[in-house]
Amino acid sequence: MTRIFLSSPDVSELEESYVLSAIRSGWIAPLGPDVDAFEQEVAARTGVGHAVALSSGTAALHLALVSWGVGPGDVVPTSTLTFAATANAIVYTGATPYFVDCDPATGNMSPELLDEVLTQLRADGARVPCIVPVDLLGKCADYTAITGVAESHGTRVLADAAESFGATHAGRPAGAWGDAAVLSFNGNKIMTTSGGGMLLTEDAELASHVRFLATQAREPEIHYEHKEIGYNYRMSNLLAALGRAQVERLDAMIERRRSWRERYASIFSDVAGVTIFGREGDQYDNCWLSAILVEPETAGWTSRELLRHLAALEIEARPLWKPMHLQPVHADKPARLAGAAEGLFDQGLSLPSGSALNDDQFDRVAGAINDFLVRK
Repeated sequence: MTRIFLSSPDVSELEESYVLSAIRSGWIAPLGPDVDAFEQEVAARTGVGHAVALSSGTAALHLALVSWGVGPGDVVPTSTLTFAATANAIVYTGATPYFVDCDPATGNMSPELLDEVLTQLRADGARVPCIVPVDLLGKCADYTAITGVAESHGTRVLADAAESFGATHAGRPAGAWGDAAVLSFNGNKIMTTSGGGMLLTEDAELASHVRFLATQAREPEIHYEHKEIGYNYRMSNLLAALGRAQVERLDAMIERRRSWRERYASIFSDVAGVTIFGREGDQYDNCWLSAILVEPETAGWTSRELLRHLAALEIEARPLWKPMHLQPVHADKPARLAGAAEGLFDQGLSLPSGSALNDDQFDRVAGAINDFLVRK
């Protein structure tokens, strides 16, 4: 039985033609005309002045923090309901992540708790150079409120939009909020460059410094001269060519994922105790992953029971992110909690949502879910 994945890459003949053209151009080494064009196209899509294509979204987070001088002794509030890369990038700099709980309706950082954290940190005399809110499963955080809180406390916003390219908040695209933002083009994201990411900003100086650091911080000399520690973080020309084709197809891929969201909503519409996570306002989301929330007392079953049922049928499903404050590696880090992230981790289950999913595969998923519901 062929395994059905949560969100596998969606690659067509268009991507093949772009990559083949890049190969035939001779631009095989990192950088090249497709990198330049990819940056321009993503910047135009998001309406942001500067874009820097990098090896991963993690690299983009790291270099933004480094460029802002974040380091040991600093505290950086971030979302607790996120993938480890968000917290890891902060730790790379020597700073301490401070985990902030979420709005239970969206899973995104609570602006109210953020304000409490920043007020406390200011009273404690802590240095808070920036905050890093995260867009969960393709829904933008409440940047209207979060940027207001950040401004009132005199700190920057680095928006982790790794999961939300193509989404909007208050009419502005994901990636256009904050003093800088990052995208991820990992293999399971809404669009992919196999591996890759991008920094977006209106700050020309920041973009320039990130480019410099990402190419080993090499000074403009005929010999190799270095005055700063650099990183090998730039995107290759071949991967950028793949990304250019994906940007062309992005809207269609989002609509395909949205169609699965609608079908899941139909499947669970009359199932007591089950809701589509983040359903309210999801017309502005990119629907990267569709997830359900299961209240066991009402439903009579748990999200993990459905996960095990699907796994036995070679269908991948996954709990929502395990909160960072529960991860052993971050057990000693500060956190402001209200129980929302833990509740979402316990009750949430992401279901196959990829745009590469075909109708027959989705029918198989739907049949497996319906069989489970009948048994319960």
